Amino acid sequence: MIVRNQWYVAAYGREITHDLFSRTICGESILFWRTEAGAVTAMADRCVHRRFPLSQAPTRLVGDQVVCGYHGFTYGADGACVAVPGQTRVPRTARLRSYPVVEQDSFVWVFIGDPDLAGGVRIPRAPWLDSPGWTAVSGMEPLAARAGLLVDNLLDLSHETYLHGGYIGTPEVAGTPITTEVDDEAGIVYVSRHMDDAECPPFYSRSTGLSGRISRWQDIEYTPPCLYLLHSRIAPVGSQPNPDGTDPDAFHVEVVYAITPETETSTHDFWAVARDFALDDEEVSAFLAEQNRTVVLQDVEALDVLEQVIASEPAGYQELSINIDTGGLAARRMLARLASSTAVRV
Repeated sequence: MIVRNQWYVAAYGREITHDLFSRTICGESILFWRTEAGAVTAMADRCVHRRFPLSQAPTRLVGDQVVCGYHGFTYGADGACVAVPGQTRVPRTARLRSYPVVEQDSFVWVFIGDPDLAGGVRIPRAPWLDSPGWTAVSGMEPLAARAGLLVDNLLDLSHETYLHGGYIGTPEVAGTPITTEVDDEAGIVYVSRHMDDAECPPFYSRSTGLSGRISRWQDIEYTPPCLYLLHSRIAPVGSQPNPDGTDPDAFHVEVVYAITPETETSTHDFWAVARDFALDDEEVSAFLAEQNRTVVLQDVEALDVLEQVIASEPAGYQELSINIDTGGLAARRMLARLASSTAVRV
């Protein structure tokens, strides 16, 4: 089941230009492009006449109008048809479905569901991705697995020890207990793991210059269904933030995942890593981008396999959960509540 009446990340702002761009979000094929004034517009990627995908050549943009490459139906930036072939009268129903769009924190968000409800649904923030004092790298990988599996994966970082050893994982991640808090009113799940004396993995040793043992904090903040934040603090052993909140001895990394269902069993895995150190060091940026993409691809490979296992397992199979799963289980409950009132099958 896919949760409707929610904002989802459709793309990075850099992906959408004055060219036709299509992406399937929650089972709906959506056409994106920027007007000549720079605004992002989103509409159904299917001509009302004979369903031809408007992202498909020879469909083209002429100024701020989309001309269907099959029969020439022409649409404005609001999705309204402005011209049809062979007649001057445009049928009243000749209009593409349009979608509310917001460009924020380097992401393009699109509202899936009843557009009249869009204004009342909060879009979670990831301000580090385009704020002064931070440098970010980012990408997106397709996942041939349901979005819930990625949520489970990200809410339980103990898997870093085993799946991502040599990159981001160390023994202390799996060996350190977590704390979990659920704010039902705000709709946020918090999971924290503070390692006071841990091995420094290559991901951080090569980017920060720290070596030996470190203090490593992982504070997760997940807002169902779409945005996951991992607030990472890396510092010398014994270092603590000051009472006023300043933290001059630490390096801070904000890891952001936007979890966008493509279909019920496939997902757009948007990832970004922002840092408050070595801001202009292109070698550090290239290293973190390469390392994090490798980690993401390790997750993708594992979750793609897991989706196949789930699809073939017998009905009624019961999985086992333990203490490390409390965050993921809380997230499942929140998603189920959202889905119970707004989900439809696609």
